[in-house]
Amino acid sequence: MKSILISGCSSGIGQCAALMLHQRGYQVIATVRRPEDAQPLEQAGIKTLLMDLNDSASIHKAVEDALSYAGQIDTLFNNAAYGQPGAVEDLSRTALEAQFQTNVIGTQELTNLVIRQMRQQGAGRIIYNSSVLGLVAMPYRGAYNASKYAIEGLADTLRLELHGTGIYISLIEPGPILSRFRQNAMKQYQQHIDKDSSAHKSVYQAMEARLTTEGPAAPFTLGPEAVVAKLIKAIESKRPKCRYFVTFPTYLFATLKRCLPQRLLDMLLRRIL
Repeated sequence: MKSILISGCSSGIGQCAALMLHQRGYQVIATVRRPEDAQPLEQAGIKTLLMDLNDSASIHKAVEDALSYAGQIDTLFNNAAYGQPGAVEDLSRTALEAQFQTNVIGTQELTNLVIRQMRQQGAGRIIYNSSVLGLVAMPYRGAYNASKYAIEGLADTLRLELHGTGIYISLIEPGPILSRFRQNAMKQYQQHIDKDSSAHKSVYQAMEARLTTEGPAAPFTLGPEAVVAKLIKAIESKRPKCRYFVTFPTYLFATLKRCLPQRLLDMLLRRIL
């Protein structure tokens, strides 16, 4: 029974991954931030741990507890993240630090702890849940864009540094997926963005409508199962790919980034907004 540690399992992709992999026979260790988020997973027979990526001690304890429970970690799925909306010029130091603390610094601290154990066993899979916004930048998502670009850079570097160790690094790059991502982003927007004093006030009004929309807010939105399908491929393939695209927009923008001059791509990204 292969073991997998998954971060950010309170809802959405992480919760779906935990449930689907458990049904597939994996020994799943799911992390959540709040005790009440563990209930649906524990009812399904899944081991849950509390972990806050903003807290180094919490990360260390979660890894220790996971190893104590499973003996080893065969796969790490770095899924936990959130989005901080807002124009770059409206992002405070506090907002940027918080975005990177969770999406990048805490995620990489967790990864580095797991790598130590994977080196000892001579094998492992580390899979980062990135985003189409790790490939192209879109307006008013600067903090999230930057955090995913950082994750892409760390993953690409790790892949080179861990060559020959038996540890494989993959990135999953979804476009729009059904989850609580927008609801969580709205909370961060309300906490950190002062729209009334911003030059982007009119744009923020439209942004608020999108963030509070129920159901899909963008074309080609897929359910979290689409991401888990690629996760399973990254886990079970003998030679996993470096990158797995999910949803039509990711395939499209990856192609356009290679083919279009930057000015034309910028014009297209502005029109999509």
